[in-house]
Parts: sequence; structure tokens; C-alpha cells
Amino acid sequence: MITVPNGEQFDASGLPELPVGEFRERVIRAVEQGARLAAFWGRPLGGDRIHLIAVLANGGAGTLDLCSTVVKGSYPALTPDCPPAHWFEREIAEQCAVRPEGHPWLKPIRSGGGGNLFRMDGEEIHEVAVGPVHAGIIEPGHFRFQCHGERVFHLEISLGYQHRGVERALVGGPDQRTIHYMETLAGDTTIGHATAYCQAVEALSAASVPARAQALRGAALELERLANHTGDLGALAGDIGYLPTLSFCGRIRGDFLNMTALLCGNRLGRGFVRPGGAGFDVDEARVAQLHERLAQAECDVTSAVNLLWNTSSVRARFEGTGTVSPQTCRELGLVGVAARAGGVASDVRHEFPLGIYRFFQVPVSTYHTGDVFARAYVRWLEIQRALAFVRDQLKSLPAGPVRHVVPPLAGRAAVVSLVEGWRGAICHVALTDERGKFAHYKVVDPSFHNWMGLALALRDQQISDFPLCNKSFNLSYCGHDL
Repeated sequence: MITVPNGEQFDASGLPELPVGEFRERVIRAVEQGARLAAFWGRPLGGDRIHLIAVLANGGAGTLDLCSTVVKGSYPALTPDCPPAHWFEREIAEQCAVRPEGHPWLKPIRSGGGGNLFRMDGEEIHEVAVGPVHAGIIEPGHFRFQCHGERVFHLEISLGYQHRGVERALVGGPDQRTIHYMETLAGDTTIGHATAYCQAVEALSAASVPARAQALRGAALELERLANHTGDLGALAGDIGYLPTLSFCGRIRGDFLNMTALLCGNRLGRGFVRPGGAGFDVDEARVAQLHERLAQAECDVTSAVNLLWNTSSVRARFEGTGTVSPQTCRELGLVGVAARAGGVASDVRHEFPLGIYRFFQVPVSTYHTGDVFARAYVRWLEIQRALAFVRDQLKSLPAGPVRHVVPPLAGRAAVVSLVEGWRGAICHVALTDERGKFAHYKVVDPSFHNWMGLALALRDQQISDFPLCNKSFNLSYCGHDL
């Protein structure tokens, strides 16, 4: 394998091309030894040849290992010995028309799968189908439950209704449209995906980023985390009919979004993160206003969220619902809040720090029960730590410019860029051609890793627990579909 740091350019021609048997063995062994399968995909080489590439994140060492192989028609599936490859291999089969032989459930992850739907037979077994059109202003996704009475035996998730062909559109870039694709990969993760992309471009061009811009990027990323975690805690309260926290957090989420708007004029942060730095600066008056708003929001969110922990009926509804064990979290390769709620202390900011996180680390927030309560409580821990981080960055903003000029990208180069978005680890992989244009661009949103975690959380639960479990994961349809 080739070993590289996060966000650093390397020679694309140096990517090892192994025999498929050795490739399979190395990936499986690395995952068994604690590495996380950050990305695994295929790209056509012409004819029927498919280039398979795997990126393995070694959190303890803070390094990324890459290896590849070339296959034709089929190859022995990794999934039976490496469960985190499950979703990736289904995507590879769907996109590249190459079959991973021995895969236990080779259903497309985006095109619905036609008649290849999971089915259980038995007395009083019944199916409940939900979506893709839902009774609310939310994105489309189809959920099919196999039930006995109220008890759920299995949840099958069908996605792809938001598929836009973004990765194909990125080939030949970067150009004027590329940053806008990145900002809309998943709208609630504008800062996260834009930061991952900009880190990749800056590595491929050997561009430097001013210290002031790094601090502002970090503050914006944590504001994005604050807004979404606050909104999720309110929505979890709403799913059990606890209206005080629901109503408070809906408004407080808006307060955090408005702080992002104060930075750049857009509540979702569009226009703020740009290659070479930041698209906007802040003056002393605006910093003072942000401090004032942060103090008020911290007071409000503390009061609203403590209502959850101090209400026994809320705790009873959260505790023991939708449990994913620590072992299952590791076996599936879950990321972000879903993993940390199961005791997996995995966080890009700590393991693969870039930018401001090289100098100001955020403690990793974990819990151990793996249930709805744990996923809610980890959000609350991260809210408190994000508030402290933003406040510290605004107090000690370095002087100087907020953006440097970005030179052209290097030819025949590659980079892996990881960012801890509010849902979890975001992974962007870029490979350039001889002209310094994107020959291939791969995006792995954290939701991609976690949908199977949601499916397992519903096993042996009541079907009425689905909204609560679903919101405790709060995965992105469009971030998955791209």
C-alpha cells in the first residue's frame, strides 16, 4: 500500500496495483486490525477493465493507506470477510457492471433493485411500505418493514431518488461551477463538503491558506454542527411529543444559522469557504456581535436540552430504543455521532487534523449504550464543545488576509481529504490528469456508511419507534445519492 497523510498531494502513478487476491487480503487484514474503510470505488479504464481503489483510514497512526487492483467482469467479494465493504460493493456493482462474487445481498443501492426486494414468509408476517413520498417537506426515500404485529424483523432501505450525477459532473474541473456542486452535495453540510473540496484543491496546487482563514473555517464548521445538532435534539423531542424542547430548539437552530449568515450573508454558509481561504472576513464589530449571540444561544440551548434529561418520561422513551452495540458499530464501520454513541472514539478532528484543528483540538465526545439516548447525548456533548471552540477562535483570530491565490493544479497527482462534518467523516478523493484537471473525483458522505446502522437499529423494535430511530441517525438522502 501507499501511505499518505490527510490532505497532502501524492503521485497518482505511485498507487500500488495489486493482484485481486492480494488486494482483497490486504484490505480485509487492515480492517481487522482497526483501520476504517473510508472509501472504496471503481472507475472504468476502457473495455471491460475496472480499476478498484480502496482508502483505509488508520486513526491511531493518523495516516491513510491506499491500494488498488484491476478486475474484469467479476472478482471475489470482500463483504463476507469485511462487512464495511457491503454498501461500497453494491455501489460498485451498480455503477461499473462488475460483480463481487459471493456478496450476500447484491441489490443496487440507488436504482431500487426492481423485484430484488427482501421478503419474509410466515404466519401473520406482513410488510409496511413507507415513502418515497412522505407526509412532510423532506427528501424522498423508501422504507419497507417486515413485521409480525408491531415487531420489526427487518428494515429494507431503498434510495436513489435524489441522484444527480454530481461525481460525473466534477470530471474535467475544477471550474466556476465546481464549488457550487460541492456546496449543494448535501445542503445542511455546505461548510463540511466545501472544506473537504478546498483542502483537496489546496493540496493539489500547493496553495497556502492564511491562519485567519483557517480559524474562520473552523468556526463556520462548528456553527454548522451547532445548528444541526440543536435542530436534531428538538426533532427528537417532537418525535415523542415533548413540545417544549421541540419548539425551543427549532428557534435556537435558527439563531445558529443566523450566526453563519452574519459571517457570509447565507444561513447555510454558501460563499464562505473558498480555495485558498475564506470568501469573507469579519471586523471587530461583527466579532463582538457573534460573541453576544453565542452567549445568548448557549443559555437558551442549555435550558431547552436540560428539559430532556430532567424529564423521566423522555429518558424512558430514549433509553434502550434503537440500540446498535459497540461491536456492531465497529463491524459496520459506522462514523460520526452514530459510532461515538456506541463507544467508538473516531473523529477526524482528533485522528487526522487539518487546518485549525492541528493547533486547537476538540475532545472526542462518546457514550457507550448505542441507543437513541446515546445518539442524543453525544449531540449535546458536541454542542457544548463546539460552543467553546467557536468562542475561542473568535477571541484569538489571527491578523492578516483571509485568502491566497491558488496556483493551477498539479498533473497526474492525487489527494485524499477528510473532514469531520456534523454527521461524521467526509471523504473526498481527487485524481488529476496530465493537464491538472480532475480525471476522477470520489465523494463519500458520512451517511453512506451509516444507513445500514439505521436498518439494524430497527430490528426487534416496535414499528412506531422508526421515526425516533430515523431522526437519531438523521442521515442525508441527497448526500448519499450524489
